[in-house]
Amino acid sequence: MSHEIYGNALRLLTYVFAAVEYGSLRQAARKLGVGESSVSRNVVKLEQLLEMQLFDRDVRGVRLTQAGRAWTEVVRSHFEGLQEAFRDNTCDNRDAKTVRIGLCAVGGGEFLKRLFDRFRKSCPDVSLAIEDVPREQCLTAIRRRRFDIVFASGLGTPTSCRAEMFWQERIFVLVPAGHPLAEKRAVTWADLAGMPLLVPVGTSGPLLDFPMLEGIVTDGCRPTVNICQAGQATVIFNVQLGQGITLAGESFAQTVAIDATAWKPLNGHNSLCPIKALWLETNPKRAVLRLIGLARKKANAIPSPEYSQSARFR
Repeated sequence: MSHEIYGNALRLLTYVFAAVEYGSLRQAARKLGVGESSVSRNVVKLEQLLEMQLFDRDVRGVRLTQAGRAWTEVVRSHFEGLQEAFRDNTCDNRDAKTVRIGLCAVGGGEFLKRLFDRFRKSCPDVSLAIEDVPREQCLTAIRRRRFDIVFASGLGTPTSCRAEMFWQERIFVLVPAGHPLAEKRAVTWADLAGMPLLVPVGTSGPLLDFPMLEGIVTDGCRPTVNICQAGQATVIFNVQLGQGITLAGESFAQTVAIDATAWKPLNGHNSLCPIKALWLETNPKRAVLRLIGLARKKANAIPSPEYSQSARFR
């Protein structure tokens, strides 16, 4: 393969992803300000280079083949990372001194507090911009470089970015003050069997969003999941009214006291929630790599996850 083809790879990918976005070579050409034949020719050139048909074509436009969809999912994050890197360079890399961090269903907690404190001492000229990010936007936000790194509970094993578990948090249950479980020191999943579990959907914040609850609770001992189209404040208010219970990580439960309720730690099997960091390996910021390196060192120093978070950091 010639060096010329490799040198034009970013341009070829630009045509391909424009066609993916608009589903039409004509619309892609209009967006890019070139002729339709130019888009078609360059898409074919990349297909020949890969020896793979990326698109099915008909009178209505173009759509990815199964092989094309799998290939673009793998390549997209690298392509967008390169675009961002070039934009950073042409804009004098103005935000290189800021690390944008997203928190998804994760409270601050001692791990993050101490990690960020150590990072600030290590990189005093770099600032941290920290925001909430809804679960359903996590991967897109990373892929589109809205955030440099996201810390999230669960999320499985994404393929579009790097994911690494750094610590685990004990799950806490929020119950109404007059509830029988409020008198217990700790609870188990069996204690929650049949109870209405209020789960917020489409919201950000530290309440644990468990669309994957089926994978956490086993042996038939599970609460009844009630999906709430509401924010965390409304879910908490419903718990105060005795309408059900909800879940959160220890870092939130240990720092937020809520009137007319009680936080109870969950013990036993599946009582810990993994907290992962997600980022693009193509991210050009050295500060991001420094933050990840510090997180790995800190994670390696944490004792057994069976201890509570508060005990681990005494």
